[in-house]
Amino acid sequence: MTRLDATRLIVARAGDAPIVASLGHPAYDLFAAGDRPQNFYTWGSMGMASSIGLGLALARPDLRVFVLDGDGSLLMNLGSLATIGLLQPSNLVLVVMDNEEYATTGGQKTPTAYGADLAAAARAMRISLTATVRTALELQTAVDRARPGEGPCVIVAKVQESAPTVKPPLDYVAIKDRFMAGIRTPHSALS
Repeated sequence: MTRLDATRLIVARAGDAPIVASLGHPAYDLFAAGDRPQNFYTWGSMGMASSIGLGLALARPDLRVFVLDGDGSLLMNLGSLATIGLLQPSNLVLVVMDNEEYATTGGQKTPTAYGADLAAAARAMRISLTATVRTALELQTAVDRARPGEGPCVIVAKVQESAPTVKPPLDYVAIKDRFMAGIRTPHSALS
């Protein structure tokens, strides 16, 4: 399964739920899989998608919140798993696209290529609902199992690299404003 295939599956399963994408390839794939107002593309913020998603999940417990992160990006801010485990947002689904490389910066191997286990790290941080998946069917099953109210979920999707085909716009303010309207949040609530 490629990262783009996995992203398309997440978009299809998410319905109207907001999706926060890490910078670089996860954002490109989310844009290619289906641009919509509920997509939040991050730029210049490597390692922060899980924290942004956590903040959104806490601010909007009425919404199921998805985060599309990369293995390299999550490794830059592994402490976010500790905060997620501490706060236990029951509406947060973190999907880590683990291609075992820093694809956006040139394809250098990440520690997951040498056996680092991000699902085990999540469990060590008190996130009990975790899965490592390798196929589209396994990913679909894991996403469906991550129901709101059952605690945060971390899904590590072992994916193959897929070349980005398109990139979302770089207008940060427009992305934020469109996203806020897409999830029906007043501008002042999250400014």
